[in-house]
Amino acid sequence: MRVRARLTRGRHARAGTALATLLVGAVPMALVLAPGAALAGAPGAGTPVCQVRDDRLREISGMVATDDGYVVVNDGADDEARRRIFFLDRRCAVVRTVAYPSQPRDTEDLAVGPDGTLWVADIGDNDRTRKTIALWRLAPDADQPVLHRMTYPDRPHDAEALLIDAAGRPLIVTKGGSGTVLLYAPTTALRPAAATPLASVGQVVLPASTTSNPYSFLGRGVVTGAASAPDGRRVVLRSYADAYEYDVPDGDLVRALTSGVPRVTPLPDEPQGESITYSRDGRSLLTVSESAGQPQGTPSAILRYPVPTGAAATPRPDAPTTAGPLAPTAARPAAADEGVGGDRTWPLVAGAGTLLALVCLGGVLWWRHTARR
Repeated sequence: MRVRARLTRGRHARAGTALATLLVGAVPMALVLAPGAALAGAPGAGTPVCQVRDDRLREISGMVATDDGYVVVNDGADDEARRRIFFLDRRCAVVRTVAYPSQPRDTEDLAVGPDGTLWVADIGDNDRTRKTIALWRLAPDADQPVLHRMTYPDRPHDAEALLIDAAGRPLIVTKGGSGTVLLYAPTTALRPAAATPLASVGQVVLPASTTSNPYSFLGRGVVTGAASAPDGRRVVLRSYADAYEYDVPDGDLVRALTSGVPRVTPLPDEPQGESITYSRDGRSLLTVSESAGQPQGTPSAILRYPVPTGAAATPRPDAPTTAGPLAPTAARPAAADEGVGGDRTWPLVAGAGTLLALVCLGGVLWWRHTARR
């Protein structure tokens, strides 16, 4: 894990928090709050549901709720004991595991299709060097998942969120940077023996936020998980700080995300929240954080937040429509998501913050020197 590319993980948590604290005090607010963006609502802690005490589940990165409990996956694949899909009961105890037939690269999210098929998103790429990303498809009652590879049309991206539409087609949501994330969808049906090309289908600009989280403003501008409601009429994206829920009245996920106005649920001060799902009745959002980097013996807790109520998230009248739920949009320039507002914002923000911090430090030292004269 690298702080510059992916915030923190495990033993680097304290270093990432310190870096975020330094940067938030140095970077101009123009890089943090977009003009006209709505602030998140008043923070409120989630209600604990159960604690995940199995030592193999230290870096939970994806979760879905089932009638019997939960299904979760770990981040990464370095440890063979954690290289599995874990089925939990309602008390968060592991009751079953399913191993992968080959080693995954970086499993980051979990989604369930309308037919009950589980999809594991092997899409993490901290260094942005992968030639292919993958989805693992586990059919109901199957003994092992099947691998489906995919390729981006432009360049590698780091991604941690997956959505499945009503037809069972996947939508990849990149992690982003300062609040803008990209959407990619397969151009054809996925096949186990081939690498399916992806197409760029849109981008999402997250509302600005002031919700407290371990990574300050950096944690508010990335997407670390996603989920669809059981009825398919709502979807949610999450950052390290907030959950953003969009209405999907016509089944068009891309239109809902690119043109809808989300309802915001603050998720304050979760240690490292990368997972989100809906409860089976659709009335609550459930989250869980990684426990790696926390004090020894501290288990992860599944937290419950009430689904926000309010006016429907109506698409803008001038928003472009797509020919289908995941139809590709016109191609964008390859560098459209670089710099502020995209996947590669970290070097720019870090450089600006460091420069301003040095200028401020120099001013303080100069003032102290002249004051003594």
